[in-house]
Amino acid sequence: MLCAFDIIFFVFLQNTFNLNPHSTDYAMTKEERHNLILETLMKHESIPVSNLSMLLDVSAVTIRKDLSELEKKSKLYRSHGRAILIDPYINNRSIIEKENLARHEKAQIGQLASSLITKDDSILIASGTTVLALARCIKPIHRLTVISASLKVSELLGANEAIDLIQLGGTLRTSSLSVVGKYAENALQGFSCSKLFIGVDGIDLDFGITTTDMRESDLNRAMMRTAQKTIVLADSSKFRRRGFSKIADIEDIDVIITDSNIPDKIAQAIEDRGIEIKIVNVSDNHLNIGGITVSHKESIIQ
Repeated sequence: MLCAFDIIFFVFLQNTFNLNPHSTDYAMTKEERHNLILETLMKHESIPVSNLSMLLDVSAVTIRKDLSELEKKSKLYRSHGRAILIDPYINNRSIIEKENLARHEKAQIGQLASSLITKDDSILIASGTTVLALARCIKPIHRLTVISASLKVSELLGANEAIDLIQLGGTLRTSSLSVVGKYAENALQGFSCSKLFIGVDGIDLDFGITTTDMRESDLNRAMMRTAQKTIVLADSSKFRRRGFSKIADIEDIDVIITDSNIPDKIAQAIEDRGIEIKIVNVSDNHLNIGGITVSHKESIIQ
């Protein structure tokens, strides 16, 4: 069913585009329908075919054809009778390709994450480009012990004499330059660390946190069991997305660090589940904690 906001919003769109689809002497063009569908998705993020059919006063068949054309142009994604603004499913990509995505956001997330490391701490670092950004910011207080699954993280930290580095062994994933497999998982049984810093490919509030490789998800779960606290580092593009393999439920996470482009309602939903969320303001040049402005949900962007 359409809610009052749907109707009010559509009236606004009609006025914006100077359209009256219910008029007997007016027929909305396909281009106008496409524009209205995309405008609606920008506000709602997803909407059922039946709602679009009612709003645009055309048949569900026409709407499905419109959505099919828009999907072919990569404007939206269709799933279970709905139009969705983004494709929620993620393909595996190389670490080189990922490093070029959301570089500014990852750098600030990494800097904030590094401030959580305490004197003489012992931490686990998983794989991915966001934890690599963390590694670039680590400045140990006295001594630090790091267990790493990532070769690139180990390469960055290995020259620091204040860091006792344990590089896990196992099978090398060439796409992420990190190790996976039972050898790495079994090695963790002899350790206990205060924190795990983990990057993910997707965060879906219903499905959980995910990656594109099931071997990596197995290792990540083993790392979670080894750590007292799990801290997820994820830029805002990772929300409402799913990788192939589930790592854990959202409730298994202690802290999420992300950027200020996260939708307010998602940040609130995370906090409502008892998970601490830390947000770096990527739009403000006046930074104040280790070069970063930090806020919680109640002051997400000020």
